[in-house]
Amino acid sequence: MAAGFEQAERGSLCSSFLISDGLMGSFTLELQEEPCSVTARPSRAAIVGYLPFLGIDNLHLVFTKLAGVYGPIFKLWLGNKLYVVISSPELAKQVVRDHDVTFSERDPPIAAQIASFGCNDIAFDSYSSPSWKNKRKVLATELLTTVRLNACYGLRREQVARAIGDVYENAGKPVDIGKLAFLVSVNATISMILGGKFGGEKGDTIKDHFKEISAEQMVLIGKPNVSDIFPSIARFDIQGIERRMNEIHELLNQLLESLIQVAAEEEKNDQKLGFLQLLLHLESNKNEDNASSLTMDQVKGLLTDTVVDGTDTTTTMVEWTMAELIQHPEIMEKVKQELADVVGLNNSVEESHLPNLRYLNAVIKETFRLRSPLPLLVQRCSAESVDLGGYTIPKGSRVFLNTWFIHRDPHVWDSPLEFKPERFLNEIHGTFDYCGNDFRFMPFGSGRRRCPGLPLAEKMLYFILASLLHSFGWKLPRGTVIDMSTKFGIVMKKKEPLLVIPTPRLTNSELYI
Repeated sequence: MAAGFEQAERGSLCSSFLISDGLMGSFTLELQEEPCSVTARPSRAAIVGYLPFLGIDNLHLVFTKLAGVYGPIFKLWLGNKLYVVISSPELAKQVVRDHDVTFSERDPPIAAQIASFGCNDIAFDSYSSPSWKNKRKVLATELLTTVRLNACYGLRREQVARAIGDVYENAGKPVDIGKLAFLVSVNATISMILGGKFGGEKGDTIKDHFKEISAEQMVLIGKPNVSDIFPSIARFDIQGIERRMNEIHELLNQLLESLIQVAAEEEKNDQKLGFLQLLLHLESNKNEDNASSLTMDQVKGLLTDTVVDGTDTTTTMVEWTMAELIQHPEIMEKVKQELADVVGLNNSVEESHLPNLRYLNAVIKETFRLRSPLPLLVQRCSAESVDLGGYTIPKGSRVFLNTWFIHRDPHVWDSPLEFKPERFLNEIHGTFDYCGNDFRFMPFGSGRRRCPGLPLAEKMLYFILASLLHSFGWKLPRGTVIDMSTKFGIVMKKKEPLLVIPTPRLTNSELYI
């Protein structure tokens, strides 16, 4: 097997086919007889601008088709960079557990470097950097602890209740679920960051801009960029991605500066510190030989992970879950019945109810399986050469974990293209969680690079969905159908917004006030 991989590297090829990039030319995918050995290189007619996959909107689908034909591991040359695509739980385990340290490095695209304030966040900073370990520690032991999250429950509850009241006032009118979920999530997140309310005209303006920024930022980070593949011509910024990301980054920086200004002006005691006040406290001690101190760019990087990236993922999954339930009314009825049994139609949902909503839990997991928000996760980079599945993966190789394929693999999942929440209630899959310990189901990644915001994201997602589904019935406007097509980026979104009409379900109208 190892020889086969090396042979593909030397270019001993037996067949090829041409793929149009839809923008600047074409490239040839050349496939070797041995499965799992694939390499891609520009066609002879191509010039520097003729790049593999340039202009392809759904890269995960391209990789999935190739995996279905050529096996669970194959490689592609994009420019002078070697990419390896992994599409099986067994090989994913080797990446995220057996060789987790080796594959915990990053090779962030230019757009991600800009968005993360120079890789000063958690997602794109180098694993070998002391600052990464410090930031991870701050999130895990200071910001996103169970004690802190529980202490902020009142803030989350207030924002969810406000959203339910707004929907009630507009009952019978179409509601944009994605927009609604974003407002709830960003309001709750900013409230937790500041340790209290942040409203008024200024607050509303900031929240509106966050939605615009997060949507475009995720698309640009996930878009193939000629400057990443050929660094020697990066200064020309042929596609304009760097220029546009710099414009977005400037807007984001202004918004974060506004939050920081509000936090700095508020005097709070240690017991009531919001997330941001704590980060600023660590930043102010950076010259006192404090091992946990942060720079201002690191503070902003962590804020970006929390406010922009975390909110965007939560919003995306609320919309996908609602879309699946609208398409499967029999499953929607089961969810509503469970909510009525556990919560009661004369009560509002509380976070204490969530552990008892087993069927809703299964519905959300099934949505994560079919609609992976990060279908290729965030690409890893090998810190040294390593043997993987019988192949030698050279140092510096970029590795994609194709969870889109793994979550739909017929060898792993029965009827993989069907929406069947019950699968997560059986003995085989019933123990699956979001921590990535079972490599058949890794929507938030696994190992050292697993999403650090998982505890908050899970609370927000479940609370928002349970509250919306318990408080209202939902149906499509007459004469409309759901468009389930996707908009590819580092986070995969619905291409068209989900518009649905709410009908109040609760027996006591005072619960909507």
